[in-house]
Amino acid sequence: MSKPVLQVVVSSVRLGRVSPIVAEWFADEARKHGAFEVEVADLAELNLPLMDEPNHPIMQAYQHEHTKRWAKIVERSDAFVFVVPEYDHGYPAPLKNAIDYLFNEWAYKPVSFVSYGGISAGLRAVQQLKPVLSALRMVPIVEQVMIPMIGAHLVDGKFVPNEIITESVAPALDELAKLEGALASLR
Repeated sequence: MSKPVLQVVVSSVRLGRVSPIVAEWFADEARKHGAFEVEVADLAELNLPLMDEPNHPIMQAYQHEHTKRWAKIVERSDAFVFVVPEYDHGYPAPLKNAIDYLFNEWAYKPVSFVSYGGISAGLRAVQQLKPVLSALRMVPIVEQVMIPMIGAHLVDGKFVPNEIITESVAPALDELAKLEGALASLR
């Protein structure tokens, strides 16, 4: 029997972004954890234009190849971790756009977060995301990885977490695995 798929979503598309570095670190940690088959989806690489589908996402009558590609990624995923920077007390617009492209594909899947920023560690962005994801029947969990003062953890182009950050990974993955199993029959 194959493992459930955990999709780690890189949500920043800015030039000079650190999301891919943090996402790769987290994906490596998730692979070591062993509960999931781990994939990484980078919104910059997916390059979804501002919502350009003529039909409501609930219909799943997608016209564009970029939407069909994105729908396949989300559909095959059993759980999610959004790597989210905080931009002006919120989350990146490309993430909202990517979420809004789809509807049914998100349902009954647990989601956690790796958030980062300044002193708030991206928590305000996550708090804004939770009701959006709940409206799609996703299940946001409490356990997450929070990275305050992200710049202090970047050394020679690599993310170097401290012990507290590293120790927060397993509880989030454990909870995602529990909920993924519990929600599987609803999908």
